[in-house]
Amino acid sequence: MAAASDAAPGLIRLIKEDVLCVFDRDPAARTVWEVMTCYPGIHALIAHRLSHTLWKRGYRWPARFLSYLSRAVTNIDIHPGARIGRRFFIDHGAGVVIGETAEVGNDVTLYHGVTLGGTSWNKGKRHPTLRDGVLVGSGAKILGPITVGVNARVGANSVVTKEVPDGMTVVGIPGRLVRPAGQGRDRQDGIDLDHHLMPDPVGKAISCLIDHINRIEARLEAHASAEEAERLGHLSGVVCDSCGNVCDQDSCAAPDLDPRTPLERAVEAAVSTATLKRPH
Repeated sequence: MAAASDAAPGLIRLIKEDVLCVFDRDPAARTVWEVMTCYPGIHALIAHRLSHTLWKRGYRWPARFLSYLSRAVTNIDIHPGARIGRRFFIDHGAGVVIGETAEVGNDVTLYHGVTLGGTSWNKGKRHPTLRDGVLVGSGAKILGPITVGVNARVGANSVVTKEVPDGMTVVGIPGRLVRPAGQGRDRQDGIDLDHHLMPDPVGKAISCLIDHINRIEARLEAHASAEEAERLGHLSGVVCDSCGNVCDQDSCAAPDLDPRTPLERAVEAAVSTATLKRPH
């Protein structure tokens, strides 16, 4: 990893690369002066470069105090012990936390609210490692001594506690891999900023369940229709003209020779009933 290399470029060159990479990843950036004076991510990164230099030389308290001052001004907390590679960009930056043993490669992009945190009180390696080209969406939490592979993406508000292979995308709580292995992304324009193009594994699972239920219902309806046809096939008799059901009474199928309409018959029946009930 470039961040851990002893042959890393000088401090001035690192800061210059950090400033210039902003123009590749933020269309709102206009001038170098604007980036140097108005971007808290750059301020926090410059302070970290200085505090990390003090940390490596054994000046632990000055390094921590400089980191504290940077956090008070930028709302970005980067431990001076964290190792960060070249062209690192923190967009907006509010609420970003990077732990002591975290390692960040080259060309990594973090959005606001990202945490590279630990899951134990051990003194050893307890924070994540981000390889080159990783992009982490806003609010994501990457916890523990895990590795996020080269050019991987972490969706916004995801919680990642397991290893992420190279070129994969992880979303959700807990984080789930949603991009098939070997299906890489085309990065013709350089840094991949399409962090909004995230699959929905929960929605896909629900859609699959709905399709499965529809297939089961169709099979049940076909089975019920077959059973009903088999039951009717065993009945004997004729079909009733009035109700259309199978009936064993032959008289039900007898032709109706009465020329009167049903309404005329009903009226006549009512008149006959009224005549019988009239007192004599």
